[in-house]
Amino acid sequence: MKEKEPVLPSPEVIEAVRRAAPEKRITCARAHELAAELGVPVRMIGAACDALGIKIRECQLGCFN
Repeated sequence: MKEKEPVLPSPEVIEAVRRAAPEKRITCARAHELAAELGVPVRMIGAACDALGIKIRECQLGCFN
């Protein structure tokens, strides 16, 4: 499988994720919506969540709780 390049979220994406998850949690569905609103790949939202210590919950694939 091809290794994916790291995704570095911009300061604007970081701030949008911070505002969307004030309690340090965000649903998977909301993360997808936010990516669409910002016009960025979902992976970038995930990278921002990782950088901010935000947990993804209610994963649509059942990967996160």
